[in-house]
Amino acid sequence: MADVITLKEIIHYNEGAVVSRTLVDKPVGTITLFAFDAGQGLSEHSAPYDAVVQVIEGEGVFVIGGVEHNLKEGQMVIMPSSVPHSVRAEQEFKMLLTMIRA
Repeated sequence: MADVITLKEIIHYNEGAVVSRTLVDKPVGTITLFAFDAGQGLSEHSAPYDAVVQVIEGEGVFVIGGVEHNLKEGQMVIMPSSVPHSVRAEQEFKMLLTMIRA
């Protein structure tokens, strides 16, 4: 059975924290929802797989391969495998991360 999900409503901000909720975790990939409080982020790292980020609320700053991207609600970016990237929240924002393991 399929469930309809309103992404903005199933995850909430937590003061001074990054909150994540895994929606799908399969051998072929994952789908994870994140809520970043203002001033929070993920330090630079890389992943062996391509990842798609979709901003679903607010605005986030993504540095991918040394290039800064300011993504707003409704925008997305593809982060190529093995390219260093980081995420920074200058204001609260929520994003959906889809990682393809192929």
